[in-house]
Amino acid sequence: MAISGTMGVFIFLLTHFVTSLADKQDLSGKMFTFPVESDTAHVILVPNQSKSLTAVTVCLRFFSDLSRPQSLFSFATPINANAFLLMKREWKGVIEINEYDNVVLFRELEYIANRWNSVCATWNSQTGIAQLWVNGKPSTRKGVRRGRDISGTPSIILGQDQDSYGGTFDKAQSFVGMLTDVHIWDKVLPYPEIALYMNGIPQKTGGNVINWSSLDFTIKEYVLVEELVNGLTN
Repeated sequence: MAISGTMGVFIFLLTHFVTSLADKQDLSGKMFTFPVESDTAHVILVPNQSKSLTAVTVCLRFFSDLSRPQSLFSFATPINANAFLLMKREWKGVIEINEYDNVVLFRELEYIANRWNSVCATWNSQTGIAQLWVNGKPSTRKGVRRGRDISGTPSIILGQDQDSYGGTFDKAQSFVGMLTDVHIWDKVLPYPEIALYMNGIPQKTGGNVINWSSLDFTIKEYVLVEELVNGLTN
């Protein structure tokens, strides 16, 4: 039996509510491993707050050998599946920021296969300016969308690109590899703090929206929580 759009959103929000009752976990020194290409395996992250975002910083580390496009981070709202998407493109050294279907490509970034890569992405609604940091080096600054915030109950997913709120995944864009140290802030993180993250130096406080050391999450299908391996040296 088909589920109406309204009922589907209700069930999704109910799932988030039930999930939020679970104890948060400290994943310091651990990682999510996505062992296979699929259109089902993913991790749902439950934010510490659901207020509208007028700015955002997303930081994470990834380890993969894929050259094809793959989703690094997917943030959707009920009105837009691409409220804030980080996608590693098929072209070497290119990462896409998609913010409310406004796409910008950042080129000549020095991420490398089969090693840990540190990524931070920032965006400010007042100026529309977005920027990426990859393994300690900044990208150029580019305009994405200006003057509007990110509003609505968020659906935050690792391992897949949401083509609809909370679902409609594409196997060809799934993440295969390992992810760790995922944090989200409701502000543009200043350079000194980004530099600390890039160098693997523990910060006094993690993300206030998503915090890796106090994480509320649900694993769907074939994803593992494992001890961090291969080190974090860039």
